[in-house]
Amino acid sequence: MENLLPPAIIALATKVVEENRALGRRVSVAESCTGGLVAAALTEVVGSSDVFDCGFNTYSNNAKQNMLGVSRDLLETFGAVSIAVAWEMAQGALEKSGCDVAVAITGVAGPGGGTEKKPVGTVVFAKAEKGKAVDDVVADRKNFGDDKSRADIRFQAVLVALELLLPEDSE
Repeated sequence: MENLLPPAIIALATKVVEENRALGRRVSVAESCTGGLVAAALTEVVGSSDVFDCGFNTYSNNAKQNMLGVSRDLLETFGAVSIAVAWEMAQGALEKSGCDVAVAITGVAGPGGGTEKKPVGTVVFAKAEKGKAVDDVVADRKNFGDDKSRADIRFQAVLVALELLLPEDSE
């Protein structure tokens, strides 16, 4: 076996490593529903240590609070799968790691756990960058569809997160 993950993920992770290396940028990730898959994708790339610093695998709300400083009030008000929480996760990862860019992912991969407002397939992403204003929010909510498998949803979420880690001029 050459790679643990699918070719599409490896190709994008390779691009992330190469382009961030060229700019001297260090990256970190804060993952919930992807359970460390973005970190795994980055570390599949030879030389990823030039770019990838750390990943925070914060699956539970408690971990989001303790490891990333996500506010309990935000979690109770908006829920873990929200722009507000994803943004605070990204900010926490950026601050705790000291990296140049951090991406956060939180969502409902299913097959259970969905609600009317946040159905299975709902995933929220946020990106925080060193030197940018805290209120300069880069976040997005996507619904990959409740007809998709857990693996399909997590696969798509990893691709979106990796895209967010690309320098802006390459997007």
